[in-house]
Amino acid sequence: MSLSFCGSNTNFSYNIDNGVLNNICFLDALNLVPHVFLLFITFPILFIGWGSQSSKVQIHHNTWLHFPGHNLRWILTFALLFVHVCEIAEGIVSDTKMESRHLHLFMPAIVGFIAATTSIIYYHNIETSNFPKLLLALFVYWVMTFVSKTIKLVKYWENGIWLNQLRFCITGTMVILYGLLMAVEVNVIRVRKYVFCVSPQKVKPAEDLQDLGVRFLQPFVNLLSKATYWWMNALIISAHRRPIDLKIIGKLPIAMRALTNYVSLKTAYEEQRKKVADRPHKNPSIWRAIYKAFGRPILLSSTFRYLADLLGFAGPLCISGIVQRLGPTNETKQEQELPETTFVSVYFLSSKEFLENYYVLAVLLFLALILQRTFLQASYYVAIETGINLRGALMAMIYNKILRLSTSNMSMGEMTLGQINNLVAIETNQLMWFLFLCPNLWAMPVQIIMGVILLYKLLDVSALVGAAVIVLLAPIQYFIATKLADVQKSTLDYSTERLKKTNEILKGIKLLKLYAWENIFCASVEETRLKELKSLKAFALHTSLSIFMNAAIPIAAVLATFVTHEYVSDTQLTPANAFASLSLFHILVTPLFLLSTVVRFAVKALVSVQKLNEFFISDEIRDDGSRNGDSCIPLDACRKHPGINSRAINRKHPLRYQLDRYEQTSRRQTRSTETEEAAIKVYNGYFSWGSGLATLSNIDIQIPTGHLTMIVGQVGCGKSSLLLAILGEMQPLEGRVCWNRPPDGEMNSDRHSSKVRHSVAYAGQKPWLLNATVEENITFGSPFNKQRYKAVIDACSLQPDIDLLPFGDQTEIGERGINLSGGQRQRICVARALYQNTNIVFLDDPFSALDIHLSDHLMQEGILKFLREDKRTVVLVTHKLQYLPHADWIIAMKDGSVLREGTLKDIQNNDNELYEHWKTLMNRQDQELEKDTDADQAAMERKTLRRAMYSREAKAQIEDEEEEEEEEEDEEDNMSTVMRLRTKMPWRTCWKYLTSGGYLLLFLMVVSKLLKHSVIVAIDYWLVHWTSSNSTSDGTDRSYYVVRFSILSALGIVLCLVTSLSVEWLGLTAAKNLHDNLLKKIILAPIRFFDTTPLGLILNRFSADTNIIDQHIPPTLESLTRSTLLCLCAIGLISCATPLFLIALVPLGVAFYFIQKYFRVASKDLQELDDNTQLPLLCHFSETAEGLTTIRAFKHEARFKQRMLELTDTNNLAYLFLSAANRWLEVRTDYLGACIVLTAAVTSIIYGLNSGIVGLGLTYALTVTNYLNWVVRNLADLEVQIGAVKKVNGFLNIDSESYEGTIDAQQVPEDWPSQGEIKISDLCVRYDNNLKPVLKHVKAYIKPGQKVGICGRTGSGKSSLSLAFFRMVDIFDGKIVIDGIDISKLPLHTLRSRLSIILQDPVLFSGSIRLNLDPECKCTDDRLWEALEIAQLKNLVKALPGGLDAMVTEGGENFSVGQRQLFCLARAFVRKSSILIMDEATASIDMATENILQKVVMTAFADRTVVTIAHRVSTILDSDIVLVFSEGILVESDTSSNLLSIPAGLFTYLVKSHK
Repeated sequence: MSLSFCGSNTNFSYNIDNGVLNNICFLDALNLVPHVFLLFITFPILFIGWGSQSSKVQIHHNTWLHFPGHNLRWILTFALLFVHVCEIAEGIVSDTKMESRHLHLFMPAIVGFIAATTSIIYYHNIETSNFPKLLLALFVYWVMTFVSKTIKLVKYWENGIWLNQLRFCITGTMVILYGLLMAVEVNVIRVRKYVFCVSPQKVKPAEDLQDLGVRFLQPFVNLLSKATYWWMNALIISAHRRPIDLKIIGKLPIAMRALTNYVSLKTAYEEQRKKVADRPHKNPSIWRAIYKAFGRPILLSSTFRYLADLLGFAGPLCISGIVQRLGPTNETKQEQELPETTFVSVYFLSSKEFLENYYVLAVLLFLALILQRTFLQASYYVAIETGINLRGALMAMIYNKILRLSTSNMSMGEMTLGQINNLVAIETNQLMWFLFLCPNLWAMPVQIIMGVILLYKLLDVSALVGAAVIVLLAPIQYFIATKLADVQKSTLDYSTERLKKTNEILKGIKLLKLYAWENIFCASVEETRLKELKSLKAFALHTSLSIFMNAAIPIAAVLATFVTHEYVSDTQLTPANAFASLSLFHILVTPLFLLSTVVRFAVKALVSVQKLNEFFISDEIRDDGSRNGDSCIPLDACRKHPGINSRAINRKHPLRYQLDRYEQTSRRQTRSTETEEAAIKVYNGYFSWGSGLATLSNIDIQIPTGHLTMIVGQVGCGKSSLLLAILGEMQPLEGRVCWNRPPDGEMNSDRHSSKVRHSVAYAGQKPWLLNATVEENITFGSPFNKQRYKAVIDACSLQPDIDLLPFGDQTEIGERGINLSGGQRQRICVARALYQNTNIVFLDDPFSALDIHLSDHLMQEGILKFLREDKRTVVLVTHKLQYLPHADWIIAMKDGSVLREGTLKDIQNNDNELYEHWKTLMNRQDQELEKDTDADQAAMERKTLRRAMYSREAKAQIEDEEEEEEEEEDEEDNMSTVMRLRTKMPWRTCWKYLTSGGYLLLFLMVVSKLLKHSVIVAIDYWLVHWTSSNSTSDGTDRSYYVVRFSILSALGIVLCLVTSLSVEWLGLTAAKNLHDNLLKKIILAPIRFFDTTPLGLILNRFSADTNIIDQHIPPTLESLTRSTLLCLCAIGLISCATPLFLIALVPLGVAFYFIQKYFRVASKDLQELDDNTQLPLLCHFSETAEGLTTIRAFKHEARFKQRMLELTDTNNLAYLFLSAANRWLEVRTDYLGACIVLTAAVTSIIYGLNSGIVGLGLTYALTVTNYLNWVVRNLADLEVQIGAVKKVNGFLNIDSESYEGTIDAQQVPEDWPSQGEIKISDLCVRYDNNLKPVLKHVKAYIKPGQKVGICGRTGSGKSSLSLAFFRMVDIFDGKIVIDGIDISKLPLHTLRSRLSIILQDPVLFSGSIRLNLDPECKCTDDRLWEALEIAQLKNLVKALPGGLDAMVTEGGENFSVGQRQLFCLARAFVRKSSILIMDEATASIDMATENILQKVVMTAFADRTVVTIAHRVSTILDSDIVLVFSEGILVESDTSSNLLSIPAGLFTYLVKSHK
């Protein structure tokens, strides 16, 4: 067939007798002119001269939107491109109806499409380079196209071409679009005045774009980039080269920051509050406030969702159209009645004819899918962004409220820390998730109604049967989901209990191993684990039922519908109707199931809003005006004395210090007498904790300026309350608190100082630390002054503790850092108060957690020297009456009121009785202190800290070694190796996980999965066969098809259940085996492992990692296998039908591979960032709630708010990037799916396949679009989750202790060791094979019943010898023979169960006293009571409810340290062993308990061999024999008297140095 622009078959082609414009070919050619003009003008600018002009303002992205009508231009251009596609399609279809080729029908449209595309590229480049003058070319283009299209439209109308012809409609639409684009261009000229004006308007870029830190660009990019997340490409590709961190993601745009959204929500909430102000019983509506603040984006998201749902129905309709056109019935061809016109040479299509073309339908299906998926992802994104913004605003509101919460709310239990944490972690997330799902709430009913209407149109009444099946089964799904939530709660309870027990085992592992009790306690954990597994089974069953319902209901609905249709309907089932219905059922099932989820979230959101409302209307403290106002106004307007110029300690510059004092003195003269004397005064004060009853009454006191005031009294008399009342934390019932303020002269001369001093340095009774470094905890936001800092550290004796920390004072402490002892925490809090440059310092019982040495040092150096020399006003609450002589002013309290006030001399003169009472108490305290003098608490704390640090350092070393081992064998030290490891899917770990579930279950899962999908394909293939037979009417009995279809469907439903159960059961078995193996490995691990591995790390394996393995991996695995197999089935089926499809599949496959490869790496990083940024935020909330009083006393609310906003923004940013990355993936996989649908449709049509096969292929291709992104998402999730299995497997490779011995346990005599004789021959001991020996060639002989003392410096090997008796360390040379048996030949359990030991740190387990003394339950009650009596605990235990069955709390916290050590002594006595080893057993107890211990050892253990490792040398002076160690070598061995007779001996030196 010949080609010609105007056609070559008639004389009309080039006929211009009626005028040039009446020739359709010339008319079309005229329309080419504007397009050619634009291309001619823009191409040189775009490809040659671009870049010569650039913005003068530095911007870092091509995202500067500043021309008016930007979004409208993009929308109109997209619409124009779509109309051009229609015009091209119409031209090609019209051309096929004619004898010769008429290129003019579609050629101008193709050029127009190119021109429209060029116009938007050109516009984008002009916009980003801010050179609007070049837009003039576009303006000219729009004018020319508008004119040419208008001429064409007019000519059509003149020649009788009207609305019934498609070409007229297309031309009319284009006229409108070009007109609107022309109007947009005029508006740009009007606003920007870039032509025809003297002074063009200059526009600066958005503030965010000038900030180089802002890298979240979704709000600023153009519409195409917004829709496709094109701007994310750079980030996702860069993740391949280096991990994404906080630096890379930058900052949030201003509009998305928590502060912006907080202001918006707070304003809306205040409006609601004003509305209900006159109605006391009505609360302000949070819902209305949310709608007011975030209503617009919610509506936008809902609009996108409606559009997406409506476009979703295009799929089934197009399938129906294509299959119908390919069917045998579509043979007749109607001739078109053409109007009598001069255009008669050209064929004019009607819209109906156009839509009857299957190629057109295939392209429309493709475009509908692209649009539908774009709108759907846009809806998701807007909803998620709004949800995140709402969460940020709510968090800021909650935090603001926390800072103003009444202290009584917290102390009276009305608002607990747990409730506040729940508000932050749960309620805000519930509302965020509700907002995510919100558009579904009103979009889904519309979707369901539309689906049912279309089904009814296709299948009549039988469609309602299928819809009824889905609707009736949906409540069951809701019931399962509800049960699932309940089961999850019970699983959590068991999990918490198991973790508690595991934690106890790990904390006391040394004792358990030494007593050979590890298996008993392990059995207890296994028992709880069995209960947890029972709950997990219920969870797995409900999860598998939920998955089964999802998969089986569409099969059941289709079966019910088609069988009913066969027997009820008059018409036969055609392939077109069958497969369109099948698609509709797939569409219908999703909203019905999601609706139950959305309803559940809506109910949760209602509850959350109720809780938030209660919180927002709870009591607040009075305005902090109580520290700002005039000195005589009651409470609301009193001000703290802002003090003198400088308080910085500078002992090297006494002149400056003297000058400071001089200035202070000279200023004092200007004040009144009252001002000089008192910094704070309380007049007739009555204060309450919110109950209405006065806790403090009749308070009339004054705090002298620049002096030390002590508040004393019995426990519970209101000392701490008085401090808090002065700080404004208590509710004032009557009276006033007045703070002194400087006179006007001072304020004028020292304005800055008055601001600095406008707070109180407060150290509370309970130490409160930030999750920050030691330095940050002490400076607490104040500028760092090295000299002052050093002075404070010395005053609080913190330097030795800081030296032990791995990074000194830069080490992080608090919840997430190093665990410090109570005394160390207390001293850091006092250091914080000392360091602050405030006039007034409140110290609430700072000595409570300190021993006498530390207390004295702090009193002398910190309070008397540092604070007094600084002339600061100090208020000290204390029980240590020996410090009273140092006080300038004393306030004695009793029962909530002031008993006496004045100097010590005043009280001695005026109330001698009270003074004498104090003297008696002081004497008693002195006597107690003398007893305690030996117990050096600071030394003990540092020893504990040193141990913890050693463990951490050793662990860090091991981790470094592991990382080195993990690296590839070919030591390529380059980024490509690292990236290869980052992008590699851990298949080996996946296989280990699957096989740990058992090969049988794995085989069942694989076979059932393959069978299920094969049966589903068979069901659909049978449907093809059935419907095709209906079309051809082959006369086969209908029951033949129905019965087989029913059998296949029933089999499919059964297999759905089998597969879902097999996956969950495989996961459950794997979880059970992995946990059991992990527990056994940990319990049997050598003690060295626990010394070098932080407890938290081991606990993580049992908590977070086990939880992931238990609950998260099985659903992910099921979803991944289902999505993958569905996609493979679809692609396989289409490929079998049309092998041509495979050619097109290659580029699509390559694209998919790279998309998933890049996404997985970025997603993993962003998920990690989201998790890592969430914890600090939640910690900040809880630490603020805990330290409210301190924060408010220091007046640091603004700083803490700022920190909260930063943490919220960081977390929100990570979440937003993760959401944008998910949208990036989904848009791309959806577009790939659309390409698969288009390719499948076109290849099927080309092949001329059976219409039923085409219908089946297209239905399957549509499912690919839904499941393709789930394949990648699940793959990424599995990669992250399988990391938990990898970590657990890492612990499964540790070596166990050698529990077996060369002697059988039965060969060991029952009463061994009966004598207690110990022979140590040439003993060499080390902790590990690769470490140096800690004991070298030790030789010793201990006779039966001897009392042996072992001493030596720290690290000399004393404790190593005690561990050697139990084979806790590696004896690599020599031997220990006890009662004639070499201990290295004994089974470990036998050896350890026959010896007794008392450790330095007393360990008790939660449970009964009986369990702690005799967990093996071998002893009678009489034996246990005897042991308790010997340990002098009988009376104490008898007084407890339950006696021997009385409960011990976790760690034995309900007993003192001394009592715990006595319980350990009783435990050692219960075990009738002839050998007792005491490893520094008296180190952490007081003198009184030590005396008891020594007495018991000398009497109850008189006939036993006792080996004492000395903490204090004085404790072993009475021993029969003393062994002295130095650097692992036994240097001295004799009686103590003989050793003391050697003046140069080490023992003599140790005894002298101790004294």
